[in-house]
Amino acid sequence: MVGNFRFNVRNDSTNKEPSKTEVKSAMSVELAEYFSNTSSTVSRSHKKQGKSRSIDMEKDKIVQIDETLTENDSDENTEVIEYSSIWSKIYYDYILVDKTLSKLSIKESFLYNHDLKPVEEQRRRWAWYNFLWFWVADCFNINTFQIAATGLQLGLNWWQTWITVWIGYALIGILVALASRIGSMYHVSFPVAARSSFGIYFSIWSVLNRVVMATVWYAVQSWIALTPVSLMLQSIFGTNLPTRIHDGMGTPNATTYEFMCFFIFWVVSFPALLVPPHAIRHLFTVKAILVPFAAFGFLIWTLKKSNGEIAFGALSDVEVSDTERRWAYIRSIMACLGNFATLVVNAPDFTRFSTTKRSAFIVQVVSIPILFTITSLIGILVTAAGFTMYNVNYWSPVDVLGRFLQDSYSPGTRAGVFLISFVFALSQLGTNISANSLSAGTDMTALLPKFINIRRGSVICACLALCICPWNMMASSSKFTMALSAYAIFLSSIAGVASADYYVVRRGYIRITHLYSIKPGSFYMYNRFGFNWRALVAYLGSVSFSITGFVGEVGDNIKVSDAAMHLYYMNYIIGYAAAFIIYVTLCWFFPVAGSPVKNILREKGWYERWVEVEDFPEQWKAMMQKKDLYDEKEIEY
Repeated sequence: MVGNFRFNVRNDSTNKEPSKTEVKSAMSVELAEYFSNTSSTVSRSHKKQGKSRSIDMEKDKIVQIDETLTENDSDENTEVIEYSSIWSKIYYDYILVDKTLSKLSIKESFLYNHDLKPVEEQRRRWAWYNFLWFWVADCFNINTFQIAATGLQLGLNWWQTWITVWIGYALIGILVALASRIGSMYHVSFPVAARSSFGIYFSIWSVLNRVVMATVWYAVQSWIALTPVSLMLQSIFGTNLPTRIHDGMGTPNATTYEFMCFFIFWVVSFPALLVPPHAIRHLFTVKAILVPFAAFGFLIWTLKKSNGEIAFGALSDVEVSDTERRWAYIRSIMACLGNFATLVVNAPDFTRFSTTKRSAFIVQVVSIPILFTITSLIGILVTAAGFTMYNVNYWSPVDVLGRFLQDSYSPGTRAGVFLISFVFALSQLGTNISANSLSAGTDMTALLPKFINIRRGSVICACLALCICPWNMMASSSKFTMALSAYAIFLSSIAGVASADYYVVRRGYIRITHLYSIKPGSFYMYNRFGFNWRALVAYLGSVSFSITGFVGEVGDNIKVSDAAMHLYYMNYIIGYAAAFIIYVTLCWFFPVAGSPVKNILREKGWYERWVEVEDFPEQWKAMMQKKDLYDEKEIEY
């Protein structure tokens, strides 16, 4: 049911008026007027040509902007900037990335800027086939092979592992489609969408979680890439290259040679971080074309060397009981969910570019399980075939490629290993950029748009990745699964709260302008501090279910109950479901402002709608000129 309805939130006890310092009317009007001038540009010249802008900075802050108008010799408007000191020049030319935000405080620029505004029709260019190619490019990477092989490490055979992969990625397809809906319909990114459920200011916490996880994943994917880099080097300089380089790392989880390969990949990746996102699309096109050929070629080569034989039974020498096998099923499924924990959360970041409301929904529900299970099957079969040849249960199927090089150092083998390794390294580069560095850069831009753009954020992400020591997380399959569980515990809680708020509490209704305002009456301020305490309680409550088992898993000589460990094994499902249920329950007893229904559990109705945002800046400007948002007049946004 879609219909007209009115809101009266003046008497809502949950919507308290913010302090005066937070909602200065003059500040809001200035902010609105500043952003409403879309043609505002800033250029620099050290010679006055009629039009001048003088910027004086006292103690590294801009204190005065004086602007007059005329035309230069070429009849184009220019602006002259006079600096009061060298520090003001450094600040304005090198630290400040968005000159249009120079007059605004960090808080003001956080609320609304070019990167956060809803995507207008001109920029919405992703049809269903664009999403299909996106997932084709994303599914072929070494990490997907390793996720699939996790089930083999837990004692499952190849077909049992493949069943768990089907189940895991089928759930992922549904979760991604659900999480991406708000982006498709309202054309907003994850940092903005999170404000509706967590609050204007508390949404920073969910964004920070995403930044941290993206940075960790950047480090992990870079460390995974050392294997193909190593194989390329060994194809050229010999298989004894790792032993010819002295090991001075001082850790059992990494050698100097491995760190060198990791650092080579990190350095080669760095220039790609400096390329604007729209200009690097050709890398993903090349990846989508080359990687499937390399993956299937690797599979065919492996099956040929094993004479078509694969190990049908379990690859582990240790017998597992029926109970342990059942939990191995669950843990293998959870590994798939943990692998996608970050992408589920930030799905609106790319679905906001959908051309229609259906562009991103069905294609993701269908394509994600099909594409990722096909890729996983390649990894499973390579590992199972490798076991028949070498009697080793390799966690990473790419290690089988290394054995090919050790068995035969012929020119043909060297060329084949080098080419496949090169394509796999390229796939890691593409995955790292699309899923990690760009996501981290986008989220950092949302937090500090005056000082960080996507490129700076990507560089910061890469630099922090060096400090994480990913070799400790990747020392074994069990530690890798443990790392995935950590991501799942925290990010599943965020996804559960967001889904409960959008689908049950708000029934798909979002008033976009309120997402960009801290004025009294904004649905998403919740209180003077701008945080939704219901979301906080749901988040902490859901995390508490798995955290005890997590401590027992990572801690040395720490014993916890079997029940706690079993809850931990089901980390993503438990976290998502618990956050969902707790949040809905709290909203039942303590209703939120902006919900189109009074009884969220009994009343029917669905109020989601596709919105056009071409005139959103004007609507937002008009809203910012109001003293508060306590009005009953229904508006488009």
